[in-house]
Amino acid sequence: MKGAFAFTVLLAAATAYYFYLPLPNTVSEPWKLMLFDGVVRGMLHAGRLADSLGICHFLQVLNYTMNLATLDSMSGENLLVTDTTMGGVEVRICQWTGGAEHELKRGVVYFHGGGWALGTAKKGSYYLLCRKMAEDLKAVVLSVDYRLAPESHFPDQFEDAFRASKHFLQPEVLAHYSVDPERVGVSGDSAGGNLAAAVAQQVATDSSISVKFKVQSLVYPALQALDFNTPSYQQNQNAPALQRWLVVWFWLEYLNADHSFSDSATINNHSALDLHRVDPFRSKVDWTVLLPPRFREGYEPVVQAHGTPRMADEVPGLLDARAFPLLAEREVLARTPRAYVLTCEHDVLRDDGLMYVRRLEEAGVAVTSDYYEDGFHGCLTFGFWPTIFSVGNRTLTNYIAWLDGNL
Repeated sequence: MKGAFAFTVLLAAATAYYFYLPLPNTVSEPWKLMLFDGVVRGMLHAGRLADSLGICHFLQVLNYTMNLATLDSMSGENLLVTDTTMGGVEVRICQWTGGAEHELKRGVVYFHGGGWALGTAKKGSYYLLCRKMAEDLKAVVLSVDYRLAPESHFPDQFEDAFRASKHFLQPEVLAHYSVDPERVGVSGDSAGGNLAAAVAQQVATDSSISVKFKVQSLVYPALQALDFNTPSYQQNQNAPALQRWLVVWFWLEYLNADHSFSDSATINNHSALDLHRVDPFRSKVDWTVLLPPRFREGYEPVVQAHGTPRMADEVPGLLDARAFPLLAEREVLARTPRAYVLTCEHDVLRDDGLMYVRRLEEAGVAVTSDYYEDGFHGCLTFGFWPTIFSVGNRTLTNYIAWLDGNL
């Protein structure tokens, strides 16, 4: 009996130690978030163990566990859900079928998050999000299943996103789905926000595309990898849902770079002052200028005098604006559509979004910056069962409301 009691106490202590994570009192529902983060860390540890033992790739474990919630396409009243291809890329289309016959609808192209390596348009929360957008906006929502790492790397994901978008924007395709060509938007979250921003830039500057996006809606987007020590990276490096080491890992995987560069990139060796090819881009990620004062206070830039030239030599995509939309020229940004950028305080990517807001505004683009002091990375998709957070409901409501009012 005493042995069983001792075992129970030890098990409870070990569980508490594993799940407990000190969180600021400003974050939404910290105990619930702590529990969720413990589950995520368990998945990450299992993936790394399987990878180190040679059983399977780290990402295969994560994708398997994430996609247990994959849902088949299910049409409903006034909603037609179909799986097809656009430009040779797999997509899921949620199509509002209510309203008068031949009535034109709004259209949204959506890219899911997941570090360019995880997720699917058929994953529970992303599928439910696109269904809700289609129903609430009375729209046609095109959710793109772009190729993923480790089988594919940049620029494959971008090219899939752009190819599917370009196909959908053809006048005859929009007409087929009764979509108003004057009311089409592009959106995405996290890595999908990266793709949405990059595709918005490409579509805006491609003269072969006659129909342009009316809006771009970016949810905690990942937009640059030259500085992993912005204030939000420093503040939230061990925050729940998305830690700095994991962001660096995803970027290196996306760029098909050697993961031995991870430690070097984390301290900004890859953008050191003696790497002069980076010079034309430094001002575009200079958070000491681009961030509002309240987010800069108390933080110092991490700038290395001498860096790692091998990374710049071996990773040609490191300075490509298709991978890093924050590096785009002002003339390109000026041609992109009205924007909505959602950022969260407890997110390493907060400053990427805030810097993009500033750069878009300087280029003359109308921007709505929607900041959540209690938000954390991924919270928009926590507006659906079984992981419902109050900040998830608020971000989801406000995100759709902005699209409703601007698209």
